Amino acid sequence: MGKDKGMKQDKMINVLLVATLNRPVRSDLGYAPIETVIYNIDKGLHNLGHRSIVACSGDSKVTGEQFVTVKRSFGEYCSEDSPEKRKSIRLHLFKALERAGKGDIDIIHLHDAAMVECIYKGIFKSPVPIVMTLHVPAQDRGSFKQWSKSLTSSSGVYFVPISKYQKRQHHGLVNTMNVIHHGIDVENYPFKSEMDKESYLFTIGRITKVKGQDIAIKVARKTGSKLIIAGNVQNKAKDRKFFEKLKKSIDLCVDAGKYPADNDYYEKVMKPLLDCDKQIIYIGEISREQNKLWYLHARATLFPIQWGEPFGLVMIESMACGTPILAFRKGSVPEIVVEGKTGFVVDSMGGMIEAVKHIDSIDPCVCRKHVQDNFSVISMAQKYSKLYQWILGS
Repeated sequence: MGKDKGMKQDKMINVLLVATLNRPVRSDLGYAPIETVIYNIDKGLHNLGHRSIVACSGDSKVTGEQFVTVKRSFGEYCSEDSPEKRKSIRLHLFKALERAGKGDIDIIHLHDAAMVECIYKGIFKSPVPIVMTLHVPAQDRGSFKQWSKSLTSSSGVYFVPISKYQKRQHHGLVNTMNVIHHGIDVENYPFKSEMDKESYLFTIGRITKVKGQDIAIKVARKTGSKLIIAGNVQNKAKDRKFFEKLKKSIDLCVDAGKYPADNDYYEKVMKPLLDCDKQIIYIGEISREQNKLWYLHARATLFPIQWGEPFGLVMIESMACGTPILAFRKGSVPEIVVEGKTGFVVDSMGGMIEAVKHIDSIDPCVCRKHVQDNFSVISMAQKYSKLYQWILGS
């Protein structure tokens, strides 16, 4: 969608969002980045007056219409690329396309390259054009990179990168549209207008080497800061091995996710941990409502990634709460964090240690406004709406 072709936004579009199955599509999960984006797109389209139908697992809870294809999402019970998983994905896609064939769907919106591959290779047929949001780096999908080279501009599949960085990574992919950054419902995030100058540093994400929790610990030790680490450990040998090594540097491990995120959560769960004499604390996987509270009271959120992250919801979620970001200059980070205004983008651990000294120069109000202006659910939905209409020739 490189050119503006006089697109309108007044026509209602019937969109079939075909969800991934790794986690349910709901608003109350902890680690579920792609599913969270699908939930937000659905909500945004619905609020714009479009008809949003989500083909998803039965344990999902969406804003628009829910079309159940399989009883439940995979969660932790199904290993990667197992026969059971492939069978479920094909059944899910078959039922979704069968639903699209009833004649009332204008656009199919996919989020899994494996599903597009099934359609492209003729295993299934799509009755309408397809939009595919690119959630992963090009190098992470070997088979995708191979078969996508054979696509032509008339294939009926349109790819949406989620950052300028990612678009460069997918250079040469046909029908690559303009970047559409992810968006969140900013008003659902609590906000503080003043810094908690004596508070803690926070880092959240899947516990794995590329997320840099080991770097975050070193930064905390060097600056004498309390550090709260949140995130899940997936059932992968390399991640489990990394976590076992990481635990040697952690002073306390607790399960802060088992308590409800109610009005007493801060006093009963957070304050005792923040007041204790332990410096590095791992709190496990927490829900979306819980992580909002940990963002809110943090002095800053560390994002010491060791890879080219295509986006990073953590950054906009933290800034929505008025909490600045200290991040490495990798992947999409420079597109999301405004240097010196909503955080600091650095090139080394030494740079991050130095940045801790300057956190108090960041205005929380600027952080929140930056997200409101650039990364809202409605802004994201409007861009997808324009894309759908351009494809349909409206």
